[in-house]
Amino acid sequence: MKGVILAGGLGTRLMPLTRVTNKCLLPVYDKPMIYHPIETFVKSGITDILIVCGGNASGEFLRILGNGEQFGLKHLHYTYQSEPKGIADALSLAEEWADNKPITVILADNLFQNPITEAVSEFDANPSGSKIFLCQVKHPEHYGVVDLDSKGNVKKIEEKPKKPKSNWVATGLYMYDSTVWNLIRSLSPSARNELEITDLNNIYLKLGMLNAIRIKGWWMDAGENIDGYFEACETVKKSSQTKKPKISS
Repeated sequence: MKGVILAGGLGTRLMPLTRVTNKCLLPVYDKPMIYHPIETFVKSGITDILIVCGGNASGEFLRILGNGEQFGLKHLHYTYQSEPKGIADALSLAEEWADNKPITVILADNLFQNPITEAVSEFDANPSGSKIFLCQVKHPEHYGVVDLDSKGNVKKIEEKPKKPKSNWVATGLYMYDSTVWNLIRSLSPSARNELEITDLNNIYLKLGMLNAIRIKGWWMDAGENIDGYFEACETVKKSSQTKKPKISS
C-alpha cells in the first residue's frame, strides 16, 4: 500500500497566517501540521509516502521533513502541483509514482485521533474499488455530505450543500484501486473550475465500487477556517496530555 499526502493549495481560508507559508507547515499544538498525516500513515503500516506540495513555501517541506527519518522512514517522495485545480487534480500527479498499486490518500490538513491499520490491511489484501471514511460534524455544509439509506449504505455524496441531508461527511481520507487514474481523466471541472474529489467518489458509487467506513475517535479539519484550526490545536493538546503518564510525587 502506498500513501499520498495532498499538501498543496494556497490556504486562503487561514489568511493572514498563510501569507508567507503553506498552511500545512503551521503548528498544530507542538508539531507542524504535516507531521500528523505522516504519523497517521506510519502508524497504519504505510511507509511508502508521496507528498504533493504546492502554493507558498513548497521547498520548505524538504527542509522540515527531509527523508522522514524522524518518523522511522528511509525515504519520502515529493512532487509539485503548479496551481490549485482541485483535490482530484493534485492526486493525478501521483499516477506514475503509484505504479498501479493501491493507494491511501489523506489531505494534509486532516487530523485523525486513531490510525486505520485494519482498513489498510483489508484494502491491501483486496484492492478493489474505493473506501471513504465518515464522521459526524456540527457544520456538514462545509464538506462533502453523505446521504445514507436505512441500512447505512451511501446513497449520494453532495459537495458543500446549502441544505445538508445529514450530518455525516466524507473526511479527507480515501482509498483507491488502480482504476482511479482513468476515472480522474474522465472528470470535468466543477463550477469552481476544479476537479472535485466528491465527483470522483460519486463515480465509484455509481459503479457500485464504493464502501464507507465510520471512523472511531475524533477527526479535525485544521484548514477549513481559523476557528477550525484553533479547535484542532486544542483537541490535539488535550489528546496529547491524556496520553502522558502521570508522575507520582
